[in-house]
Amino acid sequence: MENNRNFVDRFDWKLAVILLLFLIVSLLAISSAQTTGQYAGTNFVIRQLINYVIVAIIIAFVMYFEPEQYKKMAWYLYGFGILLLFLLFIIPVGDFAIERNGAKSWFATPIGNIQPSEFMKTFYILAMALLISKHHEKHAIKSIKSDFILLGKIAITLIIPLAFILTQPDLGSALVFFAITAALIIVAGISWRIIAPVFAGGVAIGGALLWMALYMQDFLEEKFGFSPYQFARIYSWLDPYSYSSGSGYHLITSLNAIGSGEIFGKGYMDREVYVAENHTDFIFTVIGEEWGFIGASFVICMFFLLIYHLTKITLTLKDPFCTYVCAGIIAMITFHVFENIGMTIQLLPITGIPLPFISYGGSSLMGNALAIGLVFSMKYHYRTYMFSANDDED
Repeated sequence: MENNRNFVDRFDWKLAVILLLFLIVSLLAISSAQTTGQYAGTNFVIRQLINYVIVAIIIAFVMYFEPEQYKKMAWYLYGFGILLLFLLFIIPVGDFAIERNGAKSWFATPIGNIQPSEFMKTFYILAMALLISKHHEKHAIKSIKSDFILLGKIAITLIIPLAFILTQPDLGSALVFFAITAALIIVAGISWRIIAPVFAGGVAIGGALLWMALYMQDFLEEKFGFSPYQFARIYSWLDPYSYSSGSGYHLITSLNAIGSGEIFGKGYMDREVYVAENHTDFIFTVIGEEWGFIGASFVICMFFLLIYHLTKITLTLKDPFCTYVCAGIIAMITFHVFENIGMTIQLLPITGIPLPFISYGGSSLMGNALAIGLVFSMKYHYRTYMFSANDDED
């Protein structure tokens, strides 16, 4: 019986090794980043190592529960995440809420600053996975009507957390929610006769917002609450050298750092270009400058390996709920990687999204650990879950 398989056989050792490689890269990059002296002697390597210990604990805890238990907890966790976002919304800045760069996105706690949106991403994936799987159980025979009903349910589930996140405002996290939603809509099997117009409309709205950000800033500020610093990120993305003393400074230094690394890099701790916040959002600049094109490509390949492995796991799962959870997690991590690396090389605007498992940051790392813990759980329990009924009959 599959229930009798031991821990060694059921644990995903390949995924654990991949995470270990990310830990090594993270510690090396952060140890070099903090030598610039901009962090007042704070040892972020030790802090990141502690964060990874917490990550291991989170993964072990999350892996303990079976998929059926997550089905029961999904909406409760979603509600808990909404509660955290609501509390962050109503608490004034300075009491327990922290504002950075115009965004009120963090709680101040005795153990450090906590960003609720990082955990809400995984809670949202769980709720969406349960919603879609239950909908398909109820509507076994698909139709245009049932697809529209499902799309409406998805929209309602998305709007609530998205509204709180946009009021912070945190455009980067909001884009992650859109990416997760788009991926799950595709995986859910909704007819392309519905998806195509919806996606086309989304692209049109995005293009319209970009145009208005360039030519109708006052309208967006008054009607939608966008902040001036968000517009500055758009301008500095399109033409950073015109804003070299202000909002374009980060992008220019990032491009200089990565470009100066050339093919093989300058060597460990041999950086010459100063990049602000290079231990968090701009950690990829450290990798590009010190390890060059070869080292940066190796890190990108590591992410490809992670996504490939997660995809393989997803394809082996037979329970729809588990499949949707893993698909949402893949979308979340993929978008994080694409956006973070893209913003350092001017492919995308700077949004403040960290590089998963490499950037320093407790909330981001723990939020990703929560998501990866679910994958460990699905892989660890899925055989027992799949064949438990047959085993009982035998």
